[in-house]
Amino acid sequence: MKDQVYIIAEAGVNHNGDPARALALVDAAADAGADAVKFQTFDPKALVIAHAKQADYQIRNQGDLGSQLAMLEQLVLAPEDHHKLMQHCGARGIAFMSSPFDPASADFLLHELKLSRIKLGSGELTNAPLLLQVARAHRQVILSTGMATLAEIREALGVLAFGYLQSGEPAARTALLTALAHPQAETVLRQRVTLLHCTSEYPCPPDQVNLRAMDTLRDTFGLPVGYSDHTQGIAVSIAAAARGARVLEKHFTLDRNLPGPDHAASLEPDELAELVTAVRTIGQALGDAAKVPGAGELATAQVARKSLVAACDIAAGESFTADNLTVKRPGHGRSPCDYWSLLGQPAPRDYAADEVIE
Repeated sequence: MKDQVYIIAEAGVNHNGDPARALALVDAAADAGADAVKFQTFDPKALVIAHAKQADYQIRNQGDLGSQLAMLEQLVLAPEDHHKLMQHCGARGIAFMSSPFDPASADFLLHELKLSRIKLGSGELTNAPLLLQVARAHRQVILSTGMATLAEIREALGVLAFGYLQSGEPAARTALLTALAHPQAETVLRQRVTLLHCTSEYPCPPDQVNLRAMDTLRDTFGLPVGYSDHTQGIAVSIAAAARGARVLEKHFTLDRNLPGPDHAASLEPDELAELVTAVRTIGQALGDAAKVPGAGELATAQVARKSLVAACDIAAGESFTADNLTVKRPGHGRSPCDYWSLLGQPAPRDYAADEVIE
C-alpha cells in the first residue's frame, strides 16, 4: 500500500442486487478519489441457515423480511456481474475488492478473479476455515475486528500465520496459537495483514466508537491498523486518519433513502468526496514527526522573532545595562537569550536608539 491512507469505499450490498447500480457505485467511488471500491460476494444458502433472524438494524433499515436468507437473496450479484465490475474498475482506475462469506465465494475471488487483497468482515474473524483458505492463497488480508476481544484477534492471526507458513491442517485449536510462535510469523503477518478497528453497529453512535482501541491493536500486535467506520458523517473517519489509520473503510450509497440494510449508515457521493479530500489533506499534514523549522518558517522567524536592541543611544565602551537594552523585532540580531550575558559588558561600538545589537 502507499504511504497515504488507503481509502476503501464500501459499496457492500448497496446496489440492492442491481448490476447497473453496482456499476454506478464504481463510478461514484472513482469520482470521489477513493483507492478501492469494495463489494460483498456470497451464496445466501451457504452463508446462513434458512430461518436465521435478521439483525435489529437490518429490520430497522429494510423492514422485516422474515429471515436473513430472504434479505440476502435480494442482494446477490452473479459471477458475471463481478467480472463486469472488475473490468469497469480497471477502466476507471480504481481497485476492485470484495469480501467473501463462504468457501466457494472465497475461491471465486482468489482463483478466478485473482484478487491480490482480500477484506474479511468482522463476522468472519472467528471463521477459522475461511481465514485458513485465504491465507493458503498467500494474499494480503485486511481483517475487521468488530465484536472481537484481543484473545479472539490473536487466535485469528494464529490461523493466518498457520496458513501462510505451514501445510496440512491444524491438529487442534491450540495449534493456531502455536503458529504465532513460528520464527517467521511476526514478519509475514506484518507484511500481509492489516487490522481494522470496528464497532459492529449500523449506524454506530459516536460514544460506541472507542477509537483509542485502534492504538491498542497497533501496540498489541505490531501490525498496520486502520478503521472501518459505521458512524454517520465523516468526523470519526477524519479522526481515525489523524490518529494514524493506514486503511480507512467507509460505506457509501447513491441515495441514503434507498431500502436496504446498510444505506442508513452510508455516505452519499458528495460526502464520500469530501471525506477523501479531508483524509488526503490530513495525510499531507501528518508529516514525518521531526520537530524542525519548515522552510517557510525560517523566513517568518526573521520577522516574528526578536533581537536585543539598543533602548537609547549607546556609546562605544559604555556598559550594557537593563536601562539601555531592550527586546524588539526583527529577529536577525543577537538572541534575547544573551540578555544576561551582555549585562555589564562594554559595547564594541556606538549604537543608535532602536539599532539591533549584532
